[in-house]
Amino acid sequence: MTRAGGKGPLPASGPTGEKDPLPAPGAGAAPELEALLPGGALFRDKKGRPQELPRPLAPLADTHGHLTHFDGTDAACAVARAALAGVRLLVCPLDPADDATDARATLDWLDGVVARAGELLGRARELGIEGVAPEGWGGVADLVSSVRVVAGVHPYGAERLREARPQLEVLLESGRCVGVGEVGLDYGPYNEAPRETQLAAFEWQLRLAQERDLPVELHIRDAARDAAASAHADAVRVLERVGVPRRGCDLHCFTQGPEVMAPFVELGCHVAFGGVSTFRRSDDVRAAAVACPAGQLLCETDSPYMAPVPLRGLECEPAMVGFSAACVAGAREAAGVASRADTYAALWENACALFGHPAGARVLS
Repeated sequence: MTRAGGKGPLPASGPTGEKDPLPAPGAGAAPELEALLPGGALFRDKKGRPQELPRPLAPLADTHGHLTHFDGTDAACAVARAALAGVRLLVCPLDPADDATDARATLDWLDGVVARAGELLGRARELGIEGVAPEGWGGVADLVSSVRVVAGVHPYGAERLREARPQLEVLLESGRCVGVGEVGLDYGPYNEAPRETQLAAFEWQLRLAQERDLPVELHIRDAARDAAASAHADAVRVLERVGVPRRGCDLHCFTQGPEVMAPFVELGCHVAFGGVSTFRRSDDVRAAAVACPAGQLLCETDSPYMAPVPLRGLECEPAMVGFSAACVAGAREAAGVASRADTYAALWENACALFGHPAGARVLS
């Protein structure tokens, strides 16, 4: 992990270098607690080595983490680990053309996941395992009461939007739903939907967000080898013509530089940085995180994809947002843009404001 501009290593913890160790479950602990904290470690890298959690200076928000896409990770354990890591808001995308074709069943499944996570946390507390609680941020509810969803048809499913609309309506009516997403344009090698079909689906769902007075989360991916096929440029034109929803817009999983980011910021969009920001060769992404206005800055995981350094190669999960937040905060402090504490506060407060979370303001404990 390097500073913006490649000027040496970024710190991995708070300004004092303190870490927040989590005690091992101990002898006689229930098997599910050993699964939650294997050997007492919240994080282990690909070689099984414990990796300490960067100490967050504010509650953490993962504004985009897929709980339905895990391969080898138990979703309830992932939510419980996130709570122990200091995550207090998780926004989970659901797609009625992909992972939520039976919307009611998916929402029931998610309720069960959150309930099991709560049980795990209760058992952990009985063993004295409390997790991370940033100082100066009292009154913030636990994560199990703050798991939300956004619902939308991904560009991969643009051709199935019409048939998915009834299930989309069910998801949007859920009490957990706080936005439309992820929607947008993907001109990459894995999407076979025609460009015009994607544009039509994007515009329709953007108008839907406006009609329902909801924020929207965007997925934008350019063509790998065709500079003329710019999904970002097309997305800006659509946003300029249709308008950014009153409640806001989140440019999810941003992996470009400041120049690509600039027109979205000018339109008032938030920009979310994830695990890619921690990669050694991502100087341009870190430069964008430095250039992003404080009031439009977000962090996410896009779990289970793109786990951050030092956990690359693992299945990503919401707890790992702490590493990306530490990287963004460190890069902005190194550039003289903001203190680490101010960046952490902005990441939390922006997420709460965008997704209507009631506990976004600092409450001194």
